[in-house]
Amino acid sequence: MLRNKRKQRREASQRIPCPWPGCPVRLKSHGGVTYHVNSIHRNSNAVPQAVPPAPASPHSPQLHNDPDFHEGDSPPPSPSPSPTQPSHQPRGDKHYHPFLNARPCDEHGVFLPEGAPPAPRTAAASDDWAPFEDEVQFKLADFLFRKVQMSSKNIDELLEMWALSMMKHDDCGPFRDFKDIYDTIDATAVGDAPWKCMVTEPFDTSPDAPAWAQRQYEIWYRDPEVVVSNMLDNPDLDGAFDTTPYVRVDSKGKRRWSDFMSANFAWRHCDRIYAEDASTEGAMYTPIFFGSDKTTVSVATGDVEYHPGYISIGNPHNNMRRAHRSTVMPFVFLAIPKADRKYDNDPAFRKFKKQLYHASLAAVLSSLKPGMSTPVVRRCPDGHFRRVIYDFGPFIADYPEQVLLAGIVQGWCAKCTAPSTNLDGDIRGRRTHGLTDDLMASFSGEVLWDVYGIDVDVVPFTRDFPRADIHEMLSSDLLHQVIKGSFKDHLVTWVGEYLDITYAKAEADSIMDEIDRRIAATPAFPCLRRFKQGRRFKQWTGDDSKALMKVYIPALKGLVPDEIVQAIASFLDFCYLVRREDFDEDTLDAIDEAVNTFHHRRNVFRTLGVRVDILGGSTAFSLPRQHSITHYRFGIEECGAPGGVCSSITESRHITAVKKPWRRSNRYEALSQMLLTNQRLDKLAAARADFIERGMLPPTYSPPPVDPDDNDDDDDGGPVDVMRVEGNVVLARTRERRYPRYTEDLAQYIRLPSFPILLASFLTDQLRSDSDSDSDDSMDIDASVLSTVPISVFHSAVATFYAPSDPSGVRGMRRERIRSTPSWRKHGARRDCAFAVEDQDKRGFRGMSVVRVKLFFSFNFDGVEYPCALVDWFKKVGRGPDACTGMWIVEPELRGKKRVTTVLHLDSLLRGAHLIPVFGTKHIPIGFPYYHSLDAFNAFHVNKYADHHANEIVF
Repeated sequence: MLRNKRKQRREASQRIPCPWPGCPVRLKSHGGVTYHVNSIHRNSNAVPQAVPPAPASPHSPQLHNDPDFHEGDSPPPSPSPSPTQPSHQPRGDKHYHPFLNARPCDEHGVFLPEGAPPAPRTAAASDDWAPFEDEVQFKLADFLFRKVQMSSKNIDELLEMWALSMMKHDDCGPFRDFKDIYDTIDATAVGDAPWKCMVTEPFDTSPDAPAWAQRQYEIWYRDPEVVVSNMLDNPDLDGAFDTTPYVRVDSKGKRRWSDFMSANFAWRHCDRIYAEDASTEGAMYTPIFFGSDKTTVSVATGDVEYHPGYISIGNPHNNMRRAHRSTVMPFVFLAIPKADRKYDNDPAFRKFKKQLYHASLAAVLSSLKPGMSTPVVRRCPDGHFRRVIYDFGPFIADYPEQVLLAGIVQGWCAKCTAPSTNLDGDIRGRRTHGLTDDLMASFSGEVLWDVYGIDVDVVPFTRDFPRADIHEMLSSDLLHQVIKGSFKDHLVTWVGEYLDITYAKAEADSIMDEIDRRIAATPAFPCLRRFKQGRRFKQWTGDDSKALMKVYIPALKGLVPDEIVQAIASFLDFCYLVRREDFDEDTLDAIDEAVNTFHHRRNVFRTLGVRVDILGGSTAFSLPRQHSITHYRFGIEECGAPGGVCSSITESRHITAVKKPWRRSNRYEALSQMLLTNQRLDKLAAARADFIERGMLPPTYSPPPVDPDDNDDDDDGGPVDVMRVEGNVVLARTRERRYPRYTEDLAQYIRLPSFPILLASFLTDQLRSDSDSDSDDSMDIDASVLSTVPISVFHSAVATFYAPSDPSGVRGMRRERIRSTPSWRKHGARRDCAFAVEDQDKRGFRGMSVVRVKLFFSFNFDGVEYPCALVDWFKKVGRGPDACTGMWIVEPELRGKKRVTTVLHLDSLLRGAHLIPVFGTKHIPIGFPYYHSLDAFNAFHVNKYADHHANEIVF
């Protein structure tokens, strides 16, 4: 057995790692490395990035430093110019906080000399996999428990078959059974933060007390100080971790906000900490984030509702928090008191639930309190010890939870004092604990409830902690308040109400059906949710609402007044602005303008009778969720990009921390099983980070690189972890073999006799651009010259581009597939559209056009590979975006009665473009197939809401 294990380790160590940064693939030969890099990581069309990439791991050598990688094995790229776009983060300066500046120290808190290296994180050898015996054991445990989440019964069956196969060689498998795997994971020391149970005393033990008052309640938690320490000691965060608050100023001298430590909250609190205690100089500021939200795991009977709380820290960059990366951890499962229906509106029961909630949080978080006043020594991702001082940062919660947290009355704002009858009026100030204290000293509870929206029964848990003010902590909630609340529950509902009060029921229903048919007729696009029956389904998720935002505006035009379309478009403009990853002063001004425009345009719903003022106030739009948009500019200045403190982070964490562990349990008293699953997942993640830091495993990021043996072109794209480029388009890896290889035959096959001439014209332009001469007749290429040049045809190309505002890899990169195929999912041809860059000096869509790809192909001429696209062109309608929808409109470009068709170098394409028909006022047929939309209509909206990257370039 030992001999066999040594052989496995030797074979694994002899494999050659891929030299591409972040790629975990290991190959058997240098030729395999070359093929893998050329086919998976090729990037010949990459646009030089405007800012340096994240530093590579010391275990991931750069390509040009690897003597075993031979770039000559791949054809040289064509010298065509590549499209560019403005950088998301212009060069500039960072000004760091002068006092809490995170000076490294030793484990006893003594500051180190400048430039001193960190002490070794561990004394373990580089081949010590403890508590696992070797790499195979760790990878198998990680694969079975984390990746495929195999049941214990199936694990035993697999290990039994493995053992039978090994018995032939007088050997045994890596584990005996599932218990052996679980015990080994449990023995992992790194990442350990055990769960504990806190039991409350009965509220009332008298015999006539209601059952809910006599009951004891369990709060399951793990020490938040231990969880935070584990986060700080996570080497996986090195290079994406801010130790010091800073102010970033770009090359134009304008302030910029992105990650939390670039915003005002961190800097201001550091000022306060130092002013109160000058001995904190040199400490590292660590703001602690919280999130809390109830979630349901099943509609069956039993304990199906849970109230988890999550904890994070503000030092990691936003992209790391959105990717979780062990930076958003469940730390508490709060009790959910239940009672008979007669107590639903009982004041005593409601008061008890509020007080139990805050008392539980205060008790669980108490271990953090000492470190909020006196620095504690903790190791950081870079390996250095630092004197860390804790602070309470943003609390992520939806509106009902904000009401509970802030101790306010439903219908009021948790951030400001605006009256509930006129939330968007001019009379308002910021809520603070100090203001509440002054009001409580002056007025009765009844006045506080009615006039100031204060619930005197609630004492926020933050009262027990230094510098903590719940009103300051509550963060913006994009998902629940803006997307699901203001857009779906308000604006979309108001459109339906407008139709109901304007038309007879049958006609209103007919128009609603037409809107649904238009939505269903939207052409396909990568990662775009298709509404096959429009909006006619019962349960809406946040993802459903996000998807509807992308296609709703064109479906409304012509069926409702233009003023309604403009109002919703202005709201979407606000949504897409605040969901960006990086902000400057101009963007903040644009957000203010979008809010003001929406407030002006939404009055159409009041004019049309959809919204009515009552109680003598401006109540038509006095809606807390909609009112929240007025706080976004201040929220960005305080906490950075809203995407870094959005409830979508905790919402998605519900899946991995609650829903999936629940499904893996036996459903009986499942919570303890769920907690153990979470604990084991955390230990596996910490062990992987430890092995990577010691050079025993290659760095891996989510999502992992494409499998080199995977030739599946059905993947439309999504987040990808590659080195940053602004834009890059490459052909699919495998050519389609049923196409003719030569120009004349291919022209007949695609029914385009002019193809040889178009190809010759393209090559002539390429050669002239290479020679910097537009008049060199010797460069003219005759079509006959290309008649014997083999052509390879492909059914798709892959665009990779920097899109940090969209779901993307940890470096902000995203990938999508542009298709041009004669058959797609049994629906006939699919010919996608793309943006072609024409003038790099013009901003936005004015420097681009839309083309529709008829064919992807490549050929080699004089040793240079030319990846190409045969495209039909669209031309712009008008000199700017449509006044109603705010979108550019294009129509097919014709020469006579024929489409304008040319051959383009793939470098001219930036990424895919999404077109939605201009439906007009006519109704489309029932059952109209969406895959015919690009052929059946004469004009199209260029969808700037397809995703955030499109929104930033199509203006």
